Amino acid sequence: MRYEGVVYRPPSEAYSLIIQVTLGCSHNKCTFCDMYKDRSFKIKSLEEVFEDLELSRKYYKYVKRIFLADGDALILKTENLEKILIRIKELFPECERVAVYGTPGDILRKSEEDLIKLKNLGLDIIYIGVESGSDEVLKDVNKGVTSEEMIKAGQKVKRTGIKLSATLISGLGGKEKWQQHARESARVISAINPDYLGILTLMNAPGTEMHEKIANKEITLLNPKEVMVETRELIRNLEVENCVFRSNHASNYAPLAATLGEEKEALLKTLDDIIGSDYSFKEEYFRRF
Repeated sequence: MRYEGVVYRPPSEAYSLIIQVTLGCSHNKCTFCDMYKDRSFKIKSLEEVFEDLELSRKYYKYVKRIFLADGDALILKTENLEKILIRIKELFPECERVAVYGTPGDILRKSEEDLIKLKNLGLDIIYIGVESGSDEVLKDVNKGVTSEEMIKAGQKVKRTGIKLSATLISGLGGKEKWQQHARESARVISAINPDYLGILTLMNAPGTEMHEKIANKEITLLNPKEVMVETRELIRNLEVENCVFRSNHASNYAPLAATLGEEKEALLKTLDDIIGSDYSFKEEYFRRF
């Protein structure tokens, strides 16, 4: 396959065929993120995308899932996404699911009718980086979106029947704002009620503005146990139904899994056990893989 730069995908897309329809992230200004600093944002031509799909068909006999990268493939014009999805159906009739990252802005710029068209052509799931429900924290990290816009975007996707996977970042508010980060994130996620909720944990990535703020003591990182306390506060305040919760990203100190809300109390018990014990958290070195 022809890839430009490091390719990133959600943990659940580990076995998916990855096709770059964009390069980088159109926003690329979040203070904590170092993912796409090696490239300028670009939308690839349909010809390039079709060539990659055709090349993949030659190499792979069976493709169950396809993930359209990079950071916000949903920024493409709806008509171009339709053409890509149609070509996928032609080349990979066995493909059961197509997934994309989508920013709140991408989602809000598309009509519900557009999203339904994409769903009918095979777009099964959209991954959205909520990161925090606190407007103050979102402003601090230069996310470029408000909590209300997050809610509107998430609810729009849910109304179309496309599955929605939301992510939060533990520790994003530091020790200074952990409570509002947890509680406001619970408020936003409860309002959206996504199909999936994933939690990452803040990484102190060199070269980012966040790294500088930590070095200058403008923000204090949570230790592993404090991350668990924050996570417990998030879960305690969450009111969702049939939401698959996971903390299985490489950055996480401890793996957690539950279906919320039916397993909410069991998850809180697990967190209490971790917080109250000498739990062996993942070493910092291994959080980078």
